[in-house]
Amino acid sequence: MSRKEPAVVVGKDGLRGTIEAEAHPREAGQVVVRLGDGLRLAIPEGTLTARDDGTYYLPLGPGDIERIRGGRDRGAEAVVPIIVEDIDVETRTVETGRVRVTKVVHEREEVVDEPLYREELDVERVAVNRVVEGPVPVRQEGDVTIVPVLEEVLVVEKRLMLKEELRITRRRVEEHKPQRVALRAEEVTAERIDPRGRRGG
Repeated sequence: MSRKEPAVVVGKDGLRGTIEAEAHPREAGQVVVRLGDGLRLAIPEGTLTARDDGTYYLPLGPGDIERIRGGRDRGAEAVVPIIVEDIDVETRTVETGRVRVTKVVHEREEVVDEPLYREELDVERVAVNRVVEGPVPVRQEGDVTIVPVLEEVLVVEKRLMLKEELRITRRRVEEHKPQRVALRAEEVTAERIDPRGRRGG
């Protein structure tokens, strides 16, 4: 710290001094402060705090100087030990309140009317009584399934006769069966309770 003119140092309880710019401290990073009574202190440069008025604050008072001085004569030089304060920050959990949650179930009825489908079969017997040369397969005509019914009859010679056909028609029937269905919904209310057990809003 080099200056053209001595800077003023202010301490606790009226302690005052100046920084000797031309002094050569014993170690790098130190400055020499001369107090009003002539005592010269070699202190770490970081110990001084610059203030807005251009002076520097030294966190020492006359009582601290007397302890540092010990048996030294006035005008002697003393070395101020470095004192570093550290802070230990920790957190802890504090209960500031409680919340009571109440759940209410509401029930309502809804009408459900969905179409239901079922299949019905109509069987119609149609007499044919026609002689065929061989087995007749099942066939489909639109929505109608025709199932041949064969029978052997005794004639001069044995032949197959188509006796009848079953005509099966498929119909789609729509019907409605309204039903009442219960649906549930939940409603939640919150009530705050402080640590002393009193209920709050």
